[in-house]
Amino acid sequence: MKQIRSNLKALADDRGLSIRKLAEAIDYRFETVRQLYNDDTKHYPKDLLEKLCDYFGCEVSDILKIE
Repeated sequence: MKQIRSNLKALADDRGLSIRKLAEAIDYRFETVRQLYNDDTKHYPKDLLEKLCDYFGCEVSDILKIE
């Protein structure tokens, strides 16, 4: 069965960003960003994905992968 996986850790690590710095940079709740970063989230807030796409200049498909 295919699963959705977060690629946020790789995106942040490539830029040397901690979870806290990323959350501050996009003005979003740390715990929610941490859950997505660690691939522990059960839902994917649309506004968070929009902020991350704007910040990284990427598409949702760069943040979430189907494996």
